[in-house]
Amino acid sequence: MTTTTKPATPVAASRGRRPAAGALALRQGRLEITQFLRSRESVVFTMGFPIIMILIFASIFGGTIGGGVKFTQYFITGMIATGLMTVSFQNLGIWIPIERDRGVLKRYRGTPMPKWVWFAGKVIMVVAIGIAETALLLAVAVALFDLDLPGTAGKWLTFGWVAVLGVTACTLCGIAISSLARTARSGSAVVTPVALVLQFISGVFFVFTDLPTWMQQVAALFPLKWMCQGLRSVFLPESFGAQEPGGSFELGRVALVLGLWCVIGVVLCLTTFRWTTKRDG
Repeated sequence: MTTTTKPATPVAASRGRRPAAGALALRQGRLEITQFLRSRESVVFTMGFPIIMILIFASIFGGTIGGGVKFTQYFITGMIATGLMTVSFQNLGIWIPIERDRGVLKRYRGTPMPKWVWFAGKVIMVVAIGIAETALLLAVAVALFDLDLPGTAGKWLTFGWVAVLGVTACTLCGIAISSLARTARSGSAVVTPVALVLQFISGVFFVFTDLPTWMQQVAALFPLKWMCQGLRSVFLPESFGAQEPGGSFELGRVALVLGLWCVIGVVLCLTTFRWTTKRDG
């Protein structure tokens, strides 16, 4: 995915008294959000894709998948999960190589601004866009397809920690995978196939247990499958857990795997992230 949007310049400290670190992070986050919204391609792809998919799939498959569960009720879990992955893993994996190739990151590194502020800005952007996208997706599903929202505080709490762990893991992995792209144009070629394969094998477009066993086992190695499974525990009845591969929703294992991927993501970021292209040294 390419864009012609001119990258924003680094946030610099105001003259006179230097802003607090927290204020700098918020300014950087606002800058990242503004830059994202100015890119129509990113907005349409990142926020529009899950909504378009649920409109298509929910219109085609209007029946149930067993136990009285509507297909839309099942499908929304995968769309929320893939939406969060798109705004974090896929968006960052594509955009960071563009900024690196244009020398934006090199200029950031040369400013007095702490390096963590740049990362904080990316996180703020991911969280803000992720919340907006999820809210819009739920609103569409409720209005057009009679989606049943979680009815207890406990389920909303589960929704919260699954989303937080999932988007954290995907954000870190997105920052890490951005270093594999050698040029700005290769970012999409590196990240998009990975994201699409994970969506197909993780129960986003199909009922997970209908997939071949070997595919389920491969999907279990990555965060998206566990994000979908955790969200199914929120939107589907407890009895549906018996149809999961493990015989239950396995929320403890969901938390463990997503937490482990957060740790793996931190390690990968620390060992692979580059501020300049290889040709810059």
